[in-house]
Amino acid sequence: MASQRGQAKAEAAQQQDAATAPPPPHAQAPAPAAAPADDPYGDLMKLKELLDAGALTQAEFDAQKQKILSA
Repeated sequence: MASQRGQAKAEAAQQQDAATAPPPPHAQAPAPAAAPADDPYGDLMKLKELLDAGALTQAEFDAQKQKILSA
């Protein structure tokens, strides 16, 4: 009976740890290459999604946006 209580406490602790643990870090997505843009609007939308997801910094976003708009 004591082992069942100990196991239940251990399971509860694991669930608590899992609930309060920070999410796993996101893999840093590489910045899109400066390839000729066939669809500048679509490329800008993808960049914005990466910015919103935290995969790009504002400076990286701005640099890539300028490359797309100047193409």
